Amino acid sequence: MGGGPGGSGDGLSSHSLFWSVVMSAFAAFGGILFGYDTGTIGGIIATQDYLTTFGAWDESLGYYLPTKDKSLVVSILSAGTFFGALFAYPLGDRIGRKYGIVTGCLVFFLGIGLQLDTKWVTFVVGRVIAGLGVGIVSCLVPMYQSECAPKAIRGLIVGLYQFAITIGALLAAIVLNATKNQQSHNAWRTPISVQFAWGAILGGGMLLLPESPRFLLLKGKEAEARKALGRLLSKPADSPVVVEECRAVEMGLKLEHEASTGTYFDCFRNNENRHGLRTWTGISLQAWQQLTGINFIFYYGTTFFKSAGMKNPFVITIICDVVNTAVTICSLPFIDKIGRRRLLMIGAAGMCICEFIVAIVGVTAGDIQPDGSVNLVAQRVLIAFVCIYIAFFAMSWGPVAWVVTAELFPLSIRGKGMSLSVASNWLWNFGIGYATPYLVNPTTHGVNGEKAANLGVKVFFIWGGTCLGSLLFTYFFIPETRGLSLEQIDMVYRESSIIGSVGYRRTILERAEQDRVDGGAGHLVEKDSEQKDASLHVHEEKKDGVAV
Repeated sequence: MGGGPGGSGDGLSSHSLFWSVVMSAFAAFGGILFGYDTGTIGGIIATQDYLTTFGAWDESLGYYLPTKDKSLVVSILSAGTFFGALFAYPLGDRIGRKYGIVTGCLVFFLGIGLQLDTKWVTFVVGRVIAGLGVGIVSCLVPMYQSECAPKAIRGLIVGLYQFAITIGALLAAIVLNATKNQQSHNAWRTPISVQFAWGAILGGGMLLLPESPRFLLLKGKEAEARKALGRLLSKPADSPVVVEECRAVEMGLKLEHEASTGTYFDCFRNNENRHGLRTWTGISLQAWQQLTGINFIFYYGTTFFKSAGMKNPFVITIICDVVNTAVTICSLPFIDKIGRRRLLMIGAAGMCICEFIVAIVGVTAGDIQPDGSVNLVAQRVLIAFVCIYIAFFAMSWGPVAWVVTAELFPLSIRGKGMSLSVASNWLWNFGIGYATPYLVNPTTHGVNGEKAANLGVKVFFIWGGTCLGSLLFTYFFIPETRGLSLEQIDMVYRESSIIGSVGYRRTILERAEQDRVDGGAGHLVEKDSEQKDASLHVHEEKKDGVAV
Protein backbone atom coordinates (compact mmCIF):
# COMPACT_ATOMS: atom_id res chain seq x y z
CA MET A 1 0.00 0.00 0.00
CA GLY A 2 2.25 2.09 -0.01
CA GLY A 3 7.29 6.60 -3.48
CA GLY A 4 8.76 9.99 -3.40
CA PRO A 5 11.30 11.54 -5.69
CA GLY A 6 14.56 13.04 -4.73
CA GLY A 7 16.06 16.49 -4.59
CA SER A 8 17.90 17.37 -7.74
CA GLY A 9 16.12 14.71 -9.63
CA ASP A 10 19.20 13.56 -11.51
CA GLY A 11 19.65 10.46 -9.37
CA LEU A 12 23.07 9.34 -8.19
CA SER A 13 26.04 9.28 -10.55
CA SER A 14 27.17 6.13 -12.30
CA HIS A 15 30.23 5.64 -10.07
CA SER A 16 30.23 2.62 -7.73
CA LEU A 17 26.48 2.27 -7.43
CA PHE A 18 26.49 -1.11 -5.68
CA TRP A 19 25.92 0.19 -2.17
CA SER A 20 23.41 2.82 -3.22
CA VAL A 21 21.38 0.04 -4.84
CA VAL A 22 21.71 -2.25 -1.82
CA MET A 23 20.80 0.45 0.70
CA SER A 24 17.83 1.87 -1.18
CA ALA A 25 16.60 -1.63 -2.03
CA PHE A 26 16.77 -2.74 1.62
CA ALA A 27 14.29 -0.03 2.56
CA ALA A 28 11.76 -1.89 0.40
CA PHE A 29 11.56 -4.39 3.26
CA GLY A 30 8.95 -2.02 4.68
CA GLY A 31 6.49 -3.42 2.17
CA ILE A 32 6.52 -6.72 4.04
CA LEU A 33 4.80 -5.06 7.01
CA PHE A 34 1.74 -4.23 4.94
CA GLY A 35 1.85 -7.27 2.67
CA TYR A 36 2.06 -9.70 5.56
CA ASP A 37 -0.87 -8.10 7.38
CA THR A 38 -2.94 -8.00 4.19
CA GLY A 39 -2.34 -11.70 3.65
CA THR A 40 -2.78 -12.61 7.31
CA ILE A 41 -6.03 -11.03 8.42
CA GLY A 42 -8.24 -12.81 5.89
CA GLY A 43 -6.94 -16.20 7.01
CA ILE A 44 -6.95 -15.35 10.72
CA ILE A 45 -10.66 -14.55 10.73
CA ALA A 46 -11.31 -17.94 9.10
CA THR A 47 -9.55 -19.99 11.82
CA GLN A 48 -11.81 -21.83 14.23
CA ASP A 49 -10.20 -20.59 17.44
CA TYR A 50 -10.47 -16.96 16.32
CA LEU A 51 -14.17 -17.46 15.56
CA THR A 52 -14.68 -19.12 18.94
CA THR A 53 -12.81 -16.31 20.75
CA PHE A 54 -14.26 -13.27 18.98
CA GLY A 55 -17.28 -14.54 17.03
CA ALA A 56 -20.99 -15.01 17.68
CA TRP A 57 -22.96 -18.26 17.92
CA ASP A 58 -25.64 -19.36 15.48
CA GLU A 59 -27.34 -22.77 15.68
CA SER A 60 -27.11 -23.22 11.91
CA LEU A 61 -23.67 -21.73 11.33
CA GLY A 62 -21.89 -22.45 14.60
CA TYR A 63 -19.36 -19.78 15.57
CA TYR A 64 -19.08 -17.09 12.92
CA LEU A 65 -17.95 -13.48 12.60
CA PRO A 66 -20.83 -11.04 11.93
CA THR A 67 -20.46 -8.92 8.81
CA LYS A 68 -20.03 -5.68 10.76
CA ASP A 69 -17.22 -7.19 12.84
CA LYS A 70 -15.56 -8.73 9.80
CA SER A 71 -15.69 -5.40 7.96
CA LEU A 72 -14.31 -3.55 10.96
CA VAL A 73 -11.42 -5.84 11.84
CA VAL A 74 -10.22 -6.16 8.24
CA SER A 75 -10.50 -2.51 7.25
CA ILE A 76 -9.64 -0.69 10.48
CA LEU A 77 -5.90 -1.08 9.91
CA SER A 78 -6.32 0.99 6.75
CA ALA A 79 -8.00 3.73 8.78
CA GLY A 80 -4.88 3.84 10.93
CA THR A 81 -2.62 3.88 7.89
CA PHE A 82 -4.59 6.82 6.46
CA PHE A 83 -3.69 8.98 9.44
CA GLY A 84 -0.21 7.49 9.61
CA ALA A 85 0.46 8.55 6.03
CA LEU A 86 -0.72 12.10 6.78
CA PHE A 87 1.48 12.21 9.87
CA ALA A 88 4.46 10.84 7.93
CA TYR A 89 5.13 14.13 6.13
CA PRO A 90 5.79 16.33 9.18
CA LEU A 91 7.61 13.44 10.86
CA GLY A 92 9.85 12.74 7.87
CA ASP A 93 10.60 16.41 7.27
CA ARG A 94 11.38 17.01 10.95
CA ILE A 95 13.48 14.01 12.00
CA GLY A 96 14.35 12.62 8.57
CA ARG A 97 13.31 9.74 6.34
CA LYS A 98 15.58 7.27 8.17
CA TYR A 99 14.44 7.93 11.74
CA GLY A 100 10.87 8.45 10.56
CA ILE A 101 10.87 4.85 9.31
CA VAL A 102 12.34 3.64 12.61
CA THR A 103 9.61 5.51 14.50
CA GLY A 104 6.98 3.87 12.31
CA CYS A 105 8.39 0.45 13.26
CA LEU A 106 8.15 1.26 16.98
CA VAL A 107 4.51 2.30 16.61
CA PHE A 108 3.90 -0.90 14.65
CA PHE A 109 5.36 -2.98 17.52
CA LEU A 110 2.86 -1.48 19.96
CA GLY A 111 -0.04 -2.32 17.68
CA ILE A 112 1.08 -5.91 17.17
CA GLY A 113 1.43 -6.42 20.92
CA LEU A 114 -2.14 -5.27 21.54
CA GLN A 115 -3.47 -7.69 18.90
CA LEU A 116 -2.31 -10.64 20.98
CA ASP A 117 -5.03 -9.92 23.56
CA THR A 118 -8.30 -11.88 23.59
CA LYS A 119 -10.51 -8.82 24.15
CA TRP A 120 -12.23 -7.59 20.99
CA VAL A 121 -11.77 -3.88 21.73
CA THR A 122 -8.06 -4.30 22.47
CA PHE A 123 -7.58 -6.30 19.29
CA VAL A 124 -9.26 -3.61 17.17
CA VAL A 125 -7.29 -0.79 18.85
CA GLY A 126 -4.13 -2.76 18.15
CA ARG A 127 -5.09 -2.91 14.47
CA VAL A 128 -5.50 0.86 14.38
CA ILE A 129 -2.13 1.54 16.06
CA ALA A 130 -0.35 -0.98 13.83
CA GLY A 131 -1.94 0.83 10.91
CA LEU A 132 -0.44 4.13 12.06
CA GLY A 133 3.00 2.52 11.92
CA VAL A 134 2.40 0.95 8.51
CA GLY A 135 1.12 4.28 7.16
CA ILE A 136 4.28 6.08 8.26
CA VAL A 137 6.50 3.40 6.74
CA SER A 138 4.51 3.17 3.50
CA CYS A 139 4.97 6.89 2.89
CA LEU A 140 8.61 7.29 3.93
CA VAL A 141 10.12 4.11 2.44
CA PRO A 142 9.44 4.94 -1.24
CA MET A 143 10.49 8.53 -0.52
CA TYR A 144 13.80 7.34 0.95
CA GLN A 145 14.33 4.94 -1.95
CA SER A 146 13.79 7.48 -4.71
CA GLU A 147 16.05 10.02 -2.98
CA CYS A 148 18.91 7.49 -2.75
CA ALA A 149 18.44 5.33 -5.86
CA PRO A 150 20.32 5.83 -9.15
CA LYS A 151 18.15 7.48 -11.79
CA ALA A 152 18.73 4.74 -14.36
CA ILE A 153 17.07 2.10 -12.17
CA ARG A 154 14.84 4.30 -10.00
CA GLY A 155 11.73 2.54 -11.30
CA LEU A 156 13.10 -0.88 -10.43
CA ILE A 157 14.25 0.18 -6.94
CA VAL A 158 10.97 1.86 -6.01
CA GLY A 159 9.10 -1.08 -7.56
CA LEU A 160 10.85 -3.35 -5.07
CA TYR A 161 8.52 -1.92 -2.44
CA GLN A 162 5.59 -3.60 -4.20
CA PHE A 163 7.64 -6.79 -4.52
CA ALA A 164 8.18 -6.73 -0.76
CA ILE A 165 4.41 -6.42 -0.29
CA THR A 166 3.90 -9.57 -2.36
CA ILE A 167 6.61 -11.40 -0.39
CA GLY A 168 4.83 -10.42 2.82
CA ALA A 169 1.51 -11.76 1.54
CA LEU A 170 3.14 -15.02 0.45
CA LEU A 171 4.84 -15.50 3.82
CA ALA A 172 1.51 -14.85 5.52
CA ALA A 173 -0.22 -17.52 3.45
CA ILE A 174 2.50 -20.05 4.28
CA VAL A 175 2.40 -19.31 8.02
CA LEU A 176 -1.40 -19.48 8.07
CA ASN A 177 -1.44 -22.79 6.24
CA ALA A 178 0.95 -24.16 8.87
CA THR A 179 -1.08 -22.97 11.87
CA LYS A 180 -4.69 -23.15 10.64
CA ASN A 181 -5.49 -26.48 12.28
CA GLN A 182 -4.20 -25.61 15.74
CA GLN A 183 -6.95 -25.68 18.35
CA SER A 184 -5.48 -23.05 20.67
CA HIS A 185 -4.99 -19.29 20.45
CA ASN A 186 -1.71 -20.05 18.68
CA ALA A 187 -3.74 -20.57 15.50
CA TRP A 188 -4.03 -16.79 15.16
CA ARG A 189 -1.47 -15.47 17.68
CA THR A 190 1.47 -17.11 15.92
CA PRO A 191 0.84 -15.42 12.53
CA ILE A 192 0.43 -12.09 14.33
CA SER A 193 3.58 -12.52 16.45
CA VAL A 194 5.73 -13.20 13.38
CA GLN A 195 5.26 -9.54 12.45
CA PHE A 196 7.63 -8.50 15.25
CA ALA A 197 10.45 -9.98 13.17
CA TRP A 198 9.63 -7.89 10.09
CA GLY A 199 9.56 -4.66 12.07
CA ALA A 200 12.79 -5.51 13.88
CA ILE A 201 14.64 -6.26 10.65
CA LEU A 202 13.46 -3.04 8.98
CA GLY A 203 13.97 -0.77 11.99
CA GLY A 204 17.32 -2.27 12.94
CA GLY A 205 18.55 -2.20 9.37
CA MET A 206 17.56 1.43 8.85
CA LEU A 207 19.68 2.43 11.86
CA LEU A 208 22.69 1.16 9.92
CA LEU A 209 21.85 3.02 6.69
CA PRO A 210 22.70 6.66 5.90
CA GLU A 211 20.08 9.39 5.96
CA SER A 212 18.82 10.69 2.62
CA PRO A 213 21.48 13.16 1.36
CA ARG A 214 18.78 15.34 -0.13
CA PHE A 215 17.01 15.63 3.21
CA LEU A 216 20.30 16.57 4.91
CA LEU A 217 20.98 19.28 2.32
CA LEU A 218 17.43 20.54 2.75
CA LYS A 219 18.27 21.02 6.43
CA GLY A 220 21.57 22.75 5.60
CA LYS A 221 23.74 19.86 6.86
CA GLU A 222 26.21 19.80 3.98
CA ALA A 223 28.98 17.89 5.77
CA GLU A 224 26.59 15.12 6.81
CA ALA A 225 25.08 15.06 3.32
CA ARG A 226 28.50 14.56 1.73
CA LYS A 227 29.25 11.77 4.19
CA ALA A 228 25.94 10.06 3.35
CA LEU A 229 26.54 10.48 -0.38
CA GLY A 230 30.01 9.08 0.05
CA ARG A 231 28.58 5.92 1.60
CA LEU A 232 26.03 5.57 -1.19
CA LEU A 233 28.63 6.10 -3.93
CA SER A 234 31.49 4.28 -2.16
CA LYS A 235 33.57 7.46 -2.40
CA PRO A 236 35.30 9.69 0.17
CA ALA A 237 33.18 12.60 1.38
CA ASP A 238 35.59 15.08 -0.27
CA SER A 239 35.65 13.22 -3.59
CA PRO A 240 34.97 15.42 -6.67
CA VAL A 241 32.12 13.08 -7.59
CA VAL A 242 30.46 13.62 -4.20
CA VAL A 243 31.10 17.38 -4.27
CA GLU A 244 29.60 17.68 -7.76
CA GLU A 245 26.58 15.59 -6.74
CA CYS A 246 26.01 17.83 -3.71
CA ARG A 247 26.30 20.92 -5.87
CA ALA A 248 23.68 19.63 -8.32
CA VAL A 249 21.30 18.77 -5.49
CA GLU A 250 21.81 22.15 -3.81
CA MET A 251 20.99 23.97 -7.06
CA GLY A 252 17.75 22.06 -7.36
CA LEU A 253 16.89 22.71 -3.73
CA LYS A 254 17.60 26.42 -4.06
CA LEU A 255 15.39 26.76 -7.12
CA GLU A 256 12.50 24.84 -5.62
CA HIS A 257 12.78 26.64 -2.27
CA GLU A 258 12.66 30.06 -3.92
CA ALA A 259 9.97 29.09 -6.42
CA SER A 260 7.48 27.76 -3.88
CA THR A 261 6.72 27.94 -0.17
CA GLY A 262 5.64 24.29 -0.29
CA THR A 263 2.38 24.56 1.69
CA TYR A 264 -0.58 22.23 1.32
CA PHE A 265 -2.27 24.97 -0.69
CA ASP A 266 0.67 24.88 -3.10
CA CYS A 267 -0.09 21.23 -3.77
CA PHE A 268 -3.37 22.27 -5.38
CA ARG A 269 -2.21 25.40 -7.20
CA ASN A 270 -1.80 25.04 -10.94
CA ASN A 271 1.35 27.11 -11.34
CA GLU A 272 3.83 26.68 -14.18
CA ASN A 273 4.79 23.24 -12.83
CA ARG A 274 1.08 22.30 -12.60
CA HIS A 275 1.22 21.27 -8.96
CA GLY A 276 -2.55 20.95 -8.74
CA LEU A 277 -2.79 18.52 -11.64
CA ARG A 278 0.09 16.47 -10.31
CA THR A 279 -1.38 16.28 -6.80
CA TRP A 280 -4.79 15.19 -8.04
CA THR A 281 -3.09 12.69 -10.35
CA GLY A 282 -1.23 11.16 -7.39
CA ILE A 283 -4.36 11.05 -5.24
CA SER A 284 -6.43 9.54 -8.07
CA LEU A 285 -3.77 7.06 -9.15
CA GLN A 286 -3.62 5.56 -5.67
CA ALA A 287 -7.42 5.43 -5.54
CA TRP A 288 -7.64 3.62 -8.88
CA GLN A 289 -5.03 1.11 -7.70
CA GLN A 290 -7.36 0.13 -4.86
CA LEU A 291 -10.39 0.14 -7.16
CA THR A 292 -8.85 -2.61 -9.28
CA GLY A 293 -10.31 -4.92 -6.61
CA ILE A 294 -7.03 -6.63 -5.84
CA ASN A 295 -7.45 -6.47 -2.08
CA PHE A 296 -10.73 -8.34 -2.35
CA ILE A 297 -8.58 -11.36 -3.18
CA PHE A 298 -5.95 -10.71 -0.53
CA TYR A 299 -8.35 -9.67 2.24
CA TYR A 300 -11.22 -12.04 1.59
CA GLY A 301 -9.78 -14.59 -0.84
CA THR A 302 -9.70 -17.44 1.66
CA THR A 303 -13.30 -16.96 2.78
CA PHE A 304 -14.42 -16.31 -0.83
CA PHE A 305 -12.86 -19.53 -2.13
CA LYS A 306 -14.32 -21.40 0.85
CA SER A 307 -17.83 -20.03 0.24
CA ALA A 308 -17.53 -21.00 -3.45
CA GLY A 309 -17.20 -24.63 -2.39
CA MET A 310 -13.52 -24.96 -3.27
CA LYS A 311 -11.44 -27.49 -1.38
CA ASN A 312 -8.24 -26.31 0.31
CA PRO A 313 -8.94 -22.54 0.14
CA PHE A 314 -5.71 -21.86 2.08
CA VAL A 315 -3.71 -23.65 -0.63
CA ILE A 316 -5.45 -21.67 -3.37
CA THR A 317 -4.52 -18.49 -1.52
CA ILE A 318 -0.87 -19.61 -1.49
CA ILE A 319 -1.06 -20.21 -5.26
CA CYS A 320 -2.41 -16.68 -5.77
CA ASP A 321 0.38 -15.25 -3.62
CA VAL A 322 3.04 -17.21 -5.52
CA VAL A 323 1.72 -15.83 -8.81
CA ASN A 324 1.70 -12.31 -7.37
CA THR A 325 5.27 -12.60 -6.09
CA ALA A 326 6.77 -14.28 -9.16
CA VAL A 327 5.21 -11.92 -11.70
CA THR A 328 6.10 -8.85 -9.65
CA ILE A 329 9.82 -9.66 -9.48
CA CYS A 330 9.94 -10.68 -13.16
CA SER A 331 8.19 -7.49 -14.26
CA LEU A 332 10.32 -4.96 -12.34
CA PRO A 333 13.01 -4.54 -15.05
CA PHE A 334 10.30 -3.79 -17.62
CA ILE A 335 9.18 -0.67 -15.72
CA ASP A 336 12.28 1.10 -17.04
CA LYS A 337 12.20 -0.67 -20.42
CA ILE A 338 8.55 -0.62 -21.50
CA GLY A 339 7.49 2.47 -19.59
CA ARG A 340 5.07 3.43 -16.85
CA ARG A 341 2.15 4.61 -18.95
CA ARG A 342 2.13 1.63 -21.31
CA LEU A 343 2.34 -0.93 -18.49
CA LEU A 344 -0.53 0.70 -16.62
CA MET A 345 -2.74 0.60 -19.73
CA ILE A 346 -1.85 -3.02 -20.55
CA GLY A 347 -2.47 -4.06 -16.96
CA ALA A 348 -5.82 -2.28 -16.72
CA ALA A 349 -7.06 -3.84 -19.96
CA GLY A 350 -5.93 -7.32 -18.93
CA MET A 351 -7.50 -7.09 -15.47
CA CYS A 352 -10.75 -5.80 -16.94
CA ILE A 353 -11.06 -8.78 -19.30
CA CYS A 354 -10.16 -11.34 -16.62
CA GLU A 355 -12.61 -9.96 -14.08
CA PHE A 356 -15.51 -9.98 -16.51
CA ILE A 357 -14.67 -13.60 -17.40
CA VAL A 358 -14.59 -14.57 -13.70
CA ALA A 359 -17.94 -12.86 -13.14
CA ILE A 360 -19.61 -14.45 -16.17
CA VAL A 361 -18.32 -17.96 -15.44
CA GLY A 362 -19.22 -17.64 -11.77
CA VAL A 363 -22.77 -16.52 -12.51
CA THR A 364 -23.47 -19.10 -15.22
CA ALA A 365 -21.71 -22.20 -13.88
CA GLY A 366 -20.10 -21.52 -10.51
CA ASP A 367 -22.98 -22.00 -8.07
CA ILE A 368 -22.98 -24.74 -5.43
CA GLN A 369 -25.78 -27.20 -6.22
CA PRO A 370 -28.46 -28.13 -3.63
CA ASP A 371 -26.77 -31.52 -3.15
CA GLY A 372 -23.47 -29.76 -2.37
CA SER A 373 -21.80 -30.62 -5.68
CA VAL A 374 -19.89 -28.06 -7.74
CA ASN A 375 -18.85 -27.66 -11.36
CA LEU A 376 -15.16 -28.53 -11.17
CA VAL A 377 -14.42 -27.16 -14.65
CA ALA A 378 -15.99 -23.82 -13.75
CA GLN A 379 -14.01 -23.71 -10.51
CA ARG A 380 -10.75 -24.33 -12.36
CA VAL A 381 -11.58 -21.60 -14.85
CA LEU A 382 -12.32 -19.22 -11.97
CA ILE A 383 -9.03 -20.01 -10.26
CA ALA A 384 -7.09 -19.72 -13.53
CA PHE A 385 -8.48 -16.31 -14.44
CA VAL A 386 -8.15 -15.02 -10.88
CA CYS A 387 -4.46 -15.94 -11.14
CA ILE A 388 -4.14 -14.27 -14.56
CA TYR A 389 -5.87 -11.20 -13.16
CA ILE A 390 -3.38 -11.13 -10.29
CA ALA A 391 -0.54 -11.48 -12.81
CA PHE A 392 -1.74 -8.43 -14.75
CA PHE A 393 -1.94 -6.44 -11.52
CA ALA A 394 1.51 -7.60 -10.40
CA MET A 395 3.14 -6.51 -13.67
CA SER A 396 1.49 -3.10 -13.74
CA TRP A 397 -0.68 -1.40 -11.14
CA GLY A 398 1.07 -3.10 -8.23
CA PRO A 399 4.59 -1.67 -8.63
CA VAL A 400 4.06 1.00 -11.29
CA ALA A 401 1.52 3.04 -9.31
CA TRP A 402 4.15 3.53 -6.60
CA VAL A 403 6.85 4.39 -9.13
CA VAL A 404 4.71 7.01 -10.86
CA THR A 405 3.68 8.52 -7.54
CA ALA A 406 7.35 8.71 -6.58
CA GLU A 407 8.11 10.72 -9.71
CA LEU A 408 5.17 13.11 -9.73
CA PHE A 409 6.22 15.78 -7.25
CA PRO A 410 9.04 18.35 -7.12
CA LEU A 411 10.83 18.57 -3.77
CA SER A 412 8.98 21.75 -2.76
CA ILE A 413 5.74 19.77 -2.33
CA ARG A 414 7.09 16.22 -2.32
CA GLY A 415 6.46 15.40 1.32
CA LYS A 416 2.95 16.80 1.33
CA GLY A 417 2.09 15.45 -2.13
CA MET A 418 3.30 11.97 -1.23
CA SER A 419 1.45 12.15 2.07
CA LEU A 420 -1.82 13.05 0.34
CA SER A 421 -1.38 10.35 -2.31
CA VAL A 422 -0.56 7.55 0.12
CA ALA A 423 -3.38 8.68 2.42
CA SER A 424 -5.71 8.38 -0.57
CA ASN A 425 -4.55 4.78 -1.05
CA TRP A 426 -5.31 3.92 2.55
CA LEU A 427 -8.64 5.75 2.60
CA TRP A 428 -9.88 3.76 -0.39
CA ASN A 429 -8.34 0.63 1.07
CA PHE A 430 -10.40 1.17 4.22
CA GLY A 431 -13.60 1.92 2.31
CA ILE A 432 -13.32 -1.09 0.03
CA GLY A 433 -12.26 -3.39 2.87
CA TYR A 434 -15.21 -2.28 4.99
CA ALA A 435 -17.85 -2.36 2.23
CA THR A 436 -16.90 -5.64 0.57
CA PRO A 437 -18.55 -8.05 3.08
CA TYR A 438 -21.79 -6.09 2.76
CA LEU A 439 -21.55 -6.44 -1.03
CA VAL A 440 -20.68 -10.14 -1.07
CA ASN A 441 -22.43 -11.71 1.94
CA PRO A 442 -26.11 -12.77 1.86
CA THR A 443 -26.88 -11.36 5.34
CA THR A 444 -25.29 -9.06 7.89
CA HIS A 445 -25.75 -11.23 11.00
CA GLY A 446 -26.21 -15.00 10.86
CA VAL A 447 -28.97 -16.80 9.01
CA ASN A 448 -31.71 -14.47 10.22
CA GLY A 449 -29.82 -11.18 9.90
CA GLU A 450 -30.67 -8.28 7.63
CA LYS A 451 -30.17 -8.99 3.96
CA ALA A 452 -26.95 -7.73 2.40
CA ALA A 453 -26.27 -7.24 -1.31
CA ASN A 454 -25.38 -10.94 -1.72
CA LEU A 455 -23.42 -10.30 -4.93
CA GLY A 456 -21.02 -13.17 -4.38
CA VAL A 457 -18.94 -13.68 -7.52
CA LYS A 458 -20.98 -10.97 -9.28
CA VAL A 459 -18.82 -8.42 -7.42
CA PHE A 460 -16.26 -9.01 -10.18
CA PHE A 461 -18.54 -7.12 -12.56
CA ILE A 462 -17.88 -4.07 -10.37
CA TRP A 463 -14.12 -4.63 -10.37
CA GLY A 464 -14.15 -5.10 -14.14
CA GLY A 465 -15.91 -1.77 -14.55
CA THR A 466 -13.46 0.03 -12.29
CA CYS A 467 -10.52 -1.44 -14.22
CA LEU A 468 -12.02 0.05 -17.37
CA GLY A 469 -12.12 3.37 -15.53
CA SER A 470 -8.46 3.00 -14.55
CA LEU A 471 -7.57 2.43 -18.21
CA LEU A 472 -9.26 5.69 -19.22
CA PHE A 473 -7.65 7.54 -16.32
CA THR A 474 -4.19 6.38 -17.39
CA TYR A 475 -4.74 7.47 -20.99
CA PHE A 476 -5.78 10.99 -20.06
CA PHE A 477 -3.74 11.73 -16.91
CA ILE A 478 -0.53 9.65 -16.68
CA PRO A 479 2.50 10.96 -18.64
CA GLU A 480 5.35 8.74 -19.77
CA THR A 481 8.36 9.44 -17.53
CA ARG A 482 10.65 6.51 -18.35
CA GLY A 483 14.31 7.54 -18.30
CA LEU A 484 13.62 11.16 -17.35
CA SER A 485 15.19 13.01 -14.46
CA LEU A 486 12.79 14.69 -12.08
CA GLU A 487 13.59 18.11 -13.59
CA GLN A 488 12.81 16.71 -17.03
CA ILE A 489 9.46 15.49 -15.70
CA ASP A 490 8.83 19.10 -14.67
CA MET A 491 9.49 20.05 -18.31
CA VAL A 492 6.91 17.51 -19.48
CA TYR A 493 4.27 19.10 -17.27
CA ARG A 494 5.27 22.64 -18.25
CA GLU A 495 5.66 22.20 -21.98
CA SER A 496 3.62 19.18 -23.12
CA SER A 497 0.22 17.56 -22.82
CA ILE A 498 -0.27 14.23 -21.06
CA ILE A 499 -1.23 12.39 -24.24
CA GLY A 500 1.69 13.97 -26.10
CA SER A 501 4.18 13.11 -23.36
CA VAL A 502 5.40 9.95 -25.12
CA GLY A 503 6.71 11.91 -28.10
CA TYR A 504 7.92 14.85 -26.01
CA ARG A 505 9.88 12.49 -23.77
CA ARG A 506 11.89 11.36 -26.81
CA THR A 507 12.55 14.99 -27.70
CA ILE A 508 13.85 15.75 -24.20
CA LEU A 509 16.17 12.74 -24.21
CA GLU A 510 17.49 13.60 -27.68
CA ARG A 511 18.25 17.15 -26.54
CA ALA A 512 20.02 15.87 -23.43
CA GLU A 513 22.12 13.46 -25.49
CA GLN A 514 23.04 16.22 -27.93
CA ASP A 515 24.05 18.48 -25.03
CA ARG A 516 26.20 15.69 -23.65
CA VAL A 517 27.93 15.18 -26.98
CA ASP A 518 28.41 18.91 -27.59
CA GLY A 519 29.46 20.08 -24.16
CA GLY A 520 30.47 17.19 -21.94
CA ALA A 521 29.72 16.91 -18.26
CA GLY A 522 31.01 20.35 -17.33
CA HIS A 523 28.91 21.98 -20.00
CA LEU A 524 25.87 20.14 -18.74
CA VAL A 525 26.35 21.37 -15.18
CA GLU A 526 26.76 24.94 -16.40
CA LYS A 527 23.82 24.64 -18.78
CA ASP A 528 21.65 23.09 -16.06
CA SER A 529 22.46 26.00 -13.75
CA GLU A 530 21.59 28.53 -16.46
CA GLN A 531 18.31 26.75 -17.22
CA LYS A 532 17.35 26.71 -13.54
CA ASP A 533 18.20 30.40 -13.12
CA ALA A 534 16.15 31.20 -16.22
CA SER A 535 13.26 29.07 -14.97
CA LEU A 536 13.36 30.87 -11.63
CA HIS A 537 13.45 34.27 -13.39
CA VAL A 538 10.42 33.35 -15.51
CA HIS A 539 8.59 32.11 -12.42
CA GLU A 540 9.28 35.37 -10.55
CA GLU A 541 8.08 37.45 -13.52
CA LYS A 542 4.86 35.46 -13.72
CA LYS A 543 4.49 35.77 -9.97
CA ASP A 544 4.70 39.57 -10.29
CA GLY A 545 2.04 39.53 -13.00
CA VAL A 546 4.35 40.22 -15.93
CA ALA A 547 3.33 38.58 -19.20
CA VAL A 548 6.11 36.58 -20.72
